[in-house]
Amino acid sequence: MKKKVPLHVKILIALILAFSLGLLSNLATEKLTEKPDWFVLLRDGSGFVGTLFLNALKMVVIPLVMTSIICGVAKIGGESNFGRLGLKTLLFYCLTGLLAVATGLFCVNAVQPGQVEEGVRKQMLAGDTSVKSEKIAGAIKQADQGWQGLVEIFHRMVPPNVFKAAVEGQLLGLIFFSLLFGFFISRLPQKQRETQQSFWESLNSVILSITNFIISFAPYGVFALVTPTLMKVGLDALSIMGSFALTVILGLLVHSLIVLPLILRLLGRINFADHYRAMAPALLTAFSTASSSATLPLTMDCVTNRAGVSKKIGSFTLPLGATMNMDGTALFECVVVVFLAQLFGIEMGWVTQATVVLMALLTSIGVAGIPSASLVAIIVILQAVGFPEDSIAIGVGIIYVVDRILDMMRTAVNVLGDSCAAVVIGKSEGEEGYYSSLRSQDSH
Repeated sequence: MKKKVPLHVKILIALILAFSLGLLSNLATEKLTEKPDWFVLLRDGSGFVGTLFLNALKMVVIPLVMTSIICGVAKIGGESNFGRLGLKTLLFYCLTGLLAVATGLFCVNAVQPGQVEEGVRKQMLAGDTSVKSEKIAGAIKQADQGWQGLVEIFHRMVPPNVFKAAVEGQLLGLIFFSLLFGFFISRLPQKQRETQQSFWESLNSVILSITNFIISFAPYGVFALVTPTLMKVGLDALSIMGSFALTVILGLLVHSLIVLPLILRLLGRINFADHYRAMAPALLTAFSTASSSATLPLTMDCVTNRAGVSKKIGSFTLPLGATMNMDGTALFECVVVVFLAQLFGIEMGWVTQATVVLMALLTSIGVAGIPSASLVAIIVILQAVGFPEDSIAIGVGIIYVVDRILDMMRTAVNVLGDSCAAVVIGKSEGEEGYYSSLRSQDSH
């Protein structure tokens, strides 16, 4: 029986081929004023396939986000001990998520990895920067007019017509509606609640299956998105991708080595070195698998048996965190959007960046349970702040080149955030004796 090649290996092969073909094509035709037929065919053919892949992802965005949020909120809202414990968990996840996005926003504004020469920018946008930049700038200008823009964000959160919002892709309003819908499902009488939960969970399963089917074509989509980008800009793209990757890594390191340790110390009086040692097996597994859900059994084992958290706390906070608490993903999404705005030469004011922060938090909750979740979420945010489709295609092509290694790192940060929630909430519930098993091992 033949061993099936994992999806990430296929994507890696596609990236290597795209790198080789794209760079060689660029070098071979760099000095030619008129591109040969084979170059045009490869560029346009790849663009066609890449657009199909992006369109397929966009097709499932709205049903995926809505069903995921409704199912998640309906489930946790119906827990018998949802009251105090649920409120603590959600507040902690909101706190760490907000701090993660703020960290990403600070890093990307400080490093500015998207600041490139005008010639490179024109190459990336196929020489038509004025029209495309004006489209983005126009949408951002409408959203970014001081306090009026901030008020407009809240107006968009409560759409007068949900179906019109869906047609127009106003994700902020749909997310808010889904949160309300899921919460009030949990308030229904038992029989009606079970019927609603069963319907939405089955619908969510169908949408997830469709999404997984689309993601199975990711190697072809990645090849088709990355190749034209490298054909246009060649070696210049590598430095841009490297700067972007280093900015994301910097943000993830700051969050995991400074922000989360401070939270452990201030809220739980916990030594972060003890906690990191206890969680090492889960963090390494998360890094290698790039999946919070696949790592969940080991995360629960480390939290209960190595950190000493009770099963009651662990079994409540960790499964919830694996689907809703995505610090690394939210940070990554925020960096991506601001980076692409810098790359396309667009100024993003504080109100627009506040919108990005809010959308990064909400989408990291809404689409976290699927492979390549951040890719879907990034498309959602880029659409929300007015990026046209051709710019989104170029942006996704750039991001996907370095996405695999960043996916592994942000998944480890996601799992670390979940585990910090479990120990801090356990401490707040009066639990003691944390990490005693590790200390007893050291004494022997």
